[in-house]
Amino acid sequence: MSPLPPFTARGTGLLVAGAVFLGAGLFIGERALAAVAVLLLALPLLSLLSLAGARRSLVHSRTLRPARVPVGAQALVMVRVANAGPVRSIGGVQAEDALPPALGERPRFRIGLLPPRGAHDMAYRVAAAERGLHPVGPLDVVLTDALGCARLRRRLGDAASLLVTPRLVPLGPDGPQGGAAELGESPTRSMAAGGEDDPVPRPYQRGDDLRRVHWRSTARHGALMVRREEAHHAEDADVLVDMRGGASRPVLETAVSAAASVAVHLQARGRRVRVVSGSGRIAEADAVQGGGARIAEALALAPADRPDAPGPWALAEADSSGGPLVAVAGALGTADAEALSAIGADRDRVALLCSPDTPGIAEAEAALARSGWRTLRIRGIDDLPRAWAALPAAVGGPR
Repeated sequence: MSPLPPFTARGTGLLVAGAVFLGAGLFIGERALAAVAVLLLALPLLSLLSLAGARRSLVHSRTLRPARVPVGAQALVMVRVANAGPVRSIGGVQAEDALPPALGERPRFRIGLLPPRGAHDMAYRVAAAERGLHPVGPLDVVLTDALGCARLRRRLGDAASLLVTPRLVPLGPDGPQGGAAELGESPTRSMAAGGEDDPVPRPYQRGDDLRRVHWRSTARHGALMVRREEAHHAEDADVLVDMRGGASRPVLETAVSAAASVAVHLQARGRRVRVVSGSGRIAEADAVQGGGARIAEALALAPADRPDAPGPWALAEADSSGGPLVAVAGALGTADAEALSAIGADRDRVALLCSPDTPGIAEAEAALARSGWRTLRIRGIDDLPRAWAALPAAVGGPR
């Protein structure tokens, strides 16, 4: 909150004129001039005193809708400023909401007069440009007296928090579905005999046959539940995301969004997914409702690693499960390619490169291809669905 002089230009002028007149009146012994000087000095001081009482009567409330948005989406901020005093009106009210640079410019509002027990509602939208937990507010209010001589600034309340998650792009239904068409041989093993239904229902998904709705479970859960055609046991999947700060901010954000999209895609198709950065495990979710939201939230709050930190490649072997391994990186150097080539030889592996114009990227891609990695290049997150859907064709079909 920037400092603000308690007196306006008018108030300062009255104080200076009053001081001059008072000195002149005392010097020449003119009482009338001294009386005028006292009046000029009293007006700004009384105006400031009146604002001190009005400032304590201001209250406010704030609502974010929604309180969680993906990068690039907008949230509606609704603010109410009220005069809690039962008798006295408050005039000359102006408000400014504090925002971080990632959410845009600070909005300003001219409220004017607030009658006793009166309220004024304001609303504006913020566009989320970067992932993370961003403060919205607090509200800075400037009060000016009716004569325009004095002003006071007050900060109302605390900031609300807007969670900005990585942008997710759908990788299906035309893309790989988590089985043979995705990363090689099927990761599932049927546990049902003779195609019998699993008695444990699952949430309804678009495209499910309505004849398979399990009405008793639907009534218990309050949402459509369907009988499983068969139960599957899925191998785990690891998503390694390079979050070192050496990459440019756009490349880093593309890598985080790509890792989140891939992890949510695999989790939604029955896999237990681990997301790992160079600093350790970021998130883990199995095939339960809401698991994808936990992955996106964890990646939203994950800080960038130091530029000199090791990549997440060294952590993959300890967590190896035999399931698919997806590495998401921006600037991939030769040392990183060598480290990746040495891990997960018995797994289906895909390297997703988010900085296709980096020097040496072609050599790193060739080294990965020689060790059995499938590589995809994207320039932005919008390229990911097309690249992911073309994955089987790029290697001549599923193995």
